[in-house]
Amino acid sequence: MAFEKASLSSTPPTTHNERIHDEHEHQHQHQHQHQHQHPDPYRRTTVPGQPAYAEHGPLVDHKIPQADFVQSEPDLLWSRVRHFCREPFSEFFGVFILILFGDGVVAQVVLSGGLKGDYQSISWGWGLGVMLGVYSSGISGAHLNPAVTFANCVYRKFPWRKFPIYMVAQTLGAMCASGVVYANYKSAIDVFEGGPNIRTVPGYSGTATAGIFCTYPADFMTKTGQFFSEFIASCILMFLIYALKDDGNLGAGNLTPLGLFFVIFGIGACFGWETGYAINFARDFGPRLMSYMLGYGPHVWTAGDYYFWVPMVAPFFGCTFGGWLYDMFLFTGESPINTECVGLARLLKWNKKTWSNTHNSEV
Repeated sequence: MAFEKASLSSTPPTTHNERIHDEHEHQHQHQHQHQHQHPDPYRRTTVPGQPAYAEHGPLVDHKIPQADFVQSEPDLLWSRVRHFCREPFSEFFGVFILILFGDGVVAQVVLSGGLKGDYQSISWGWGLGVMLGVYSSGISGAHLNPAVTFANCVYRKFPWRKFPIYMVAQTLGAMCASGVVYANYKSAIDVFEGGPNIRTVPGYSGTATAGIFCTYPADFMTKTGQFFSEFIASCILMFLIYALKDDGNLGAGNLTPLGLFFVIFGIGACFGWETGYAINFARDFGPRLMSYMLGYGPHVWTAGDYYFWVPMVAPFFGCTFGGWLYDMFLFTGESPINTECVGLARLLKWNKKTWSNTHNSEV
């Protein structure tokens, strides 16, 4: 007992500053050992000796961009596939969300006989679908529309080699989403049409439901009127997309998805009655093909005096013209319009560097 007291008394008392210093040293050593075991805190293994699988930081840590933690050489096969196909996947799900909300609101309004919504509800639904689709597909640039992708290839150096990939992904997303909407509302469609095996198209029946999935023109529309209606709506769409994305103008920045909500809502509210404002090849052709396969028959192609090709073609002309209008009169950034002879000099330069855009990985 005396020895213990002597030992304790011989030890100099520890000051408050020394205790703090010792605690900091202990924490530093612990962190050093932890970092030695796990050099990258966002690439941890659950079992010692097993490959890491995490691709990004904690979801609650919004200060860390996901792109900074994507593995350059993922350990798992699916990780490699996902990393290689993330842009098509992004476009697929962006359009998928768009059609879920768009076709979903049309189904609710039509099948309820107007009791659960009206035409303004449809404009709201499509606007929300576009906004949420853009939020879902920011990885790929959120084109959601082959005509928008085409215009970006022409005016914003988007690689032409990606155009067919985006177009296929967008169309498949629209097809799958329309199938989901059909499955959800199948019982209501059966009741509305008058039987489980009855599926009709606008112009051929007073209880047609094919218009839930794709667009059909009003009875009074001529072919010229059909084309112009889709052309002008597509032109407005592309012009305003470039306006929202132009930082040299006022621009919308991070509020671009919200701005696009109002663009689509406005187009629907002001220009949507005559043809249904498809303004998108994928949005119309994908669900039209799906409705054909679900039993709506060949009338999906013949209705409106073979109207089906108008929303497939007119958006490309409209978006290209809308992009030209904005670049010609307002845009001062990099664009073929802002080159020699308003871009016409490019016609004399037949070389890969001028025309391919394949070496530009970004828009």
